[in-house]
Amino acid sequence: MTAKKDGNGRARTPGRASDASLLPWSHRFGPLGRTVVTVFAAAGVAFVGTLAHRMGAMVNIPYGLAIAFAVTALSTYAARARQGVTGLAVHLIVSSAVAWAFALYGGPGGDALVVAGFSEPEPFFSEHAGYMWLYGVIVVQVAMLVLPASWFRIPAPKTR
Repeated sequence: MTAKKDGNGRARTPGRASDASLLPWSHRFGPLGRTVVTVFAAAGVAFVGTLAHRMGAMVNIPYGLAIAFAVTALSTYAARARQGVTGLAVHLIVSSAVAWAFALYGGPGGDALVVAGFSEPEPFFSEHAGYMWLYGVIVVQVAMLVLPASWFRIPAPKTR
């Protein structure tokens, strides 16, 4: 009985998962599929962050801003792990563009989703959370860019 071979000429063991099936689902796509995943993730992060960034700002406990930055960092990490610096660049461009579009043009019906510039004194974070979100979404991703590439490698799946 001869062992069956996979596409690379290696012996394949029946009943064992292939190396590709052990990778995260978004890493199994080709370059175009990974880019599409990155674009949708970046747009989703910007949308959720824009909605969440003002939570707690009125009482000077900006937990929404912290959540928005944490989700942005996690999504950026995944984009860089999936596609390297190119994925991070795509994520940065798309998420920044979506966040700034919400700030400039508002949401459905033209309502402002990022509030900035008050005529009366407000609590610090209530006044500045909008600016912190718009510039912070860029700063968080640029910070992820300067981290070592080895932090973003997915180790090769171990097979028996």
